[in-house]
Amino acid sequence: MAKRPAALEGLVTPAFWQDRRVFVTGHTGFKGAWLVALLRHLGAQVTGYALDPPTAPSLFVAAQLDEGVTDLRADVRDAAALEAAMCQAQADIVIHMAAQSLVRASYQDPLGTYATNIMGTAHVLKAALRAAPDVVLIVTTDKVYRHGELDRPFREDDPLGGQADPYSTSKACAEMIATQYASAFGEACAVLTARAGNVIGGGDFAQDRILPDAVRAFSRGERLALRYPQAIRPWQHVLDPLLGYLTLCERSFKRSADFAGAWNFGPDARHEWSVEALVDAFAQHWPGAGWHWQKGEHPPETPVLRLDSGKARDRLDWHCRLPLEEALRWSAVFYQRMGEGADVGALMRQQIEEYLAICASS
Repeated sequence: MAKRPAALEGLVTPAFWQDRRVFVTGHTGFKGAWLVALLRHLGAQVTGYALDPPTAPSLFVAAQLDEGVTDLRADVRDAAALEAAMCQAQADIVIHMAAQSLVRASYQDPLGTYATNIMGTAHVLKAALRAAPDVVLIVTTDKVYRHGELDRPFREDDPLGGQADPYSTSKACAEMIATQYASAFGEACAVLTARAGNVIGGGDFAQDRILPDAVRAFSRGERLALRYPQAIRPWQHVLDPLLGYLTLCERSFKRSADFAGAWNFGPDARHEWSVEALVDAFAQHWPGAGWHWQKGEHPPETPVLRLDSGKARDRLDWHCRLPLEEALRWSAVFYQRMGEGADVGALMRQQIEEYLAICASS
C-alpha cells in the first residue's frame, strides 16, 4: 500500500479510514469502482453489495477490485438479503450508490428504475435501522431539483422534483425518503444525502454518457453524435465528489446532528461547460476526432444545470481540486493506456496517489 499523507488539508484523515468498516452498495459500477479503489488506498475494510458489473468491459473487473474486499453480488430490491448482508458486515459507515443511473434507460424501464432507486433506497435505510452503522450516506444526483425559472445554481434547500424523466424523479423520491428516515430515526445514525455534478473519469463504459460514447466513436474513427451540444452541465473528475463523500462521512461520525441532511458536491462556475466545449477539449487528445449535431426527436433535457456547493466549501473545506482541463487529460490517458493493455489497477492507484498529492498541497 502506498504511503499516505497524514492529512489532506481539512479533508479525509487517513488514520480515520484505516481498518474502518464500510458497506458500499453499487460497488461494481464506474463510480463505485473508483470509490472501492479510494477506500482500499486509505486502508478501509470494504464490503460491496451489488449486481454483476453493468458493462463489458468493466472497470471493476479490469482492475481486479474484487481482491481485498468482500464482494457480494445481490440486488438492493431484495430487502431480506440486503439486511442480512449489512448486519453481517457490521459496518461503521454505509454508502449507498446502487442505482439505475441512466436517463434514457429510465424511459425504457420506468418501473425497474423506480423499484431500484426508490424501494432500493428504502431497503437500505430499513436495513440500517437494524445493522446500526454510525453514518448512512445516500448518493443521489444533481438532477433531483425541480426545474423552473430559477436563474441561479441550485442550493440544497431548493424544491425537489426532478425533470420529466423517471430517473430524476426517482432520485428526488429517494431524497424525500432519506429525509423522512432522518426525521424519524436520526438519533440512531446520521442520514446524509449527496448530490454531485456530472462526473467524468477513466474506465466508464456506460451507454449514453458523454465520455464513454466519445471514446467508442473516436476509437472507430467516427464523429461523435451530440443530441444537445449547447446544454451546460457542472463537470468534475470522479475523485472530487468521492473525496467529498468520505469527508462528509468522517465529519459526521459520532456527530449525527451537526452534518445531517443534503449536500451538493459540484464544481465552481468556471467548470460549468457546454457539452460541445467538453467534447472539443476531450477530442484534442484523439487526432482527427470530432462531433456532429444529431438533430431530431430526443427525450427532453434541461438546457442549463448548475450547483451551488458553498455549503460543502464553507463547512467541509471541500472544492474540486482537479481543473476540468486536467480531468479530461487524465480521462483520455486512462482510456488510451487501458486500450494498450496497461495494468488497470496500477493505473487507478497512480491517479489516486496523484490526486491525493494535489489535495495535500492545495
